[in-house]
Amino acid sequence: MLTQPLLDKLTSLRLAGLRKGLEEQAQSPHYADLPFEERLGLLIDREWARRENTRLTRGLRLARFHQSACVEDLDLSASRGLDRRLILELAQADWVRHHLNVLVLGPTGAGKTYLACALGQAACRLGVSVRYLRTSRLLQDLAHAHADGSYLRLLDTLSRTSLLVIDDWLRDPLTAAQARDLLEVIDDRYSRHSTLVAAQVPVAEWHERIPDPTIADAILDRLVHNAHRLELKGESQRKLRSPLGHGDQLKV
Repeated sequence: MLTQPLLDKLTSLRLAGLRKGLEEQAQSPHYADLPFEERLGLLIDREWARRENTRLTRGLRLARFHQSACVEDLDLSASRGLDRRLILELAQADWVRHHLNVLVLGPTGAGKTYLACALGQAACRLGVSVRYLRTSRLLQDLAHAHADGSYLRLLDTLSRTSLLVIDDWLRDPLTAAQARDLLEVIDDRYSRHSTLVAAQVPVAEWHERIPDPTIADAILDRLVHNAHRLELKGESQRKLRSPLGHGDQLKV
């Protein structure tokens, strides 16, 4: 017979999963014949699963992914230019533990954002702290932080995130001030944490979109030389999945 003080103590200890499991065991005769160790193991498994689900939910909320994507739903056909073995290896997040980077490249609509979010979610599942930002939003946040005096605090927050996903990388040429800000972000993370950038602009054109050649060299050196490259190919996924059909266009 469970007592309310016992249940209250479990709640106080934040063992909601264990409490729920204990209540279920008390109400069901099926557990009566199980050994103590097995019943205890079931309770611990229940609490562990609850905590893992809570951790994942919190991690996904903080990551703010643009799309709800997962590796299991990726189209890994060779026609898209993806190496199945490499994608599945990256999904294990060892590259994050070794502070490496990933570049997701390809034309508009090729699925770069989905792939970036899928790899980010895979890292979240493994307990990695992740943050997703489009380059335009990151630059806005940095500019606002300069204005309100929170610049150093924002840099510190970004530097402590284990995996920073930056989408739409260098879609628009940078100003000198923006280039300096991005270098601060990238330099803080170099050899300490991992960065994933998704870009439709080929790497060969990155340098010319950064106004200061010295800063351009520094950014590319910290991002490119220790990065896995994933180059997507094929038709636009938005076009293929359009309700209009494969390639059908509206007539006007």
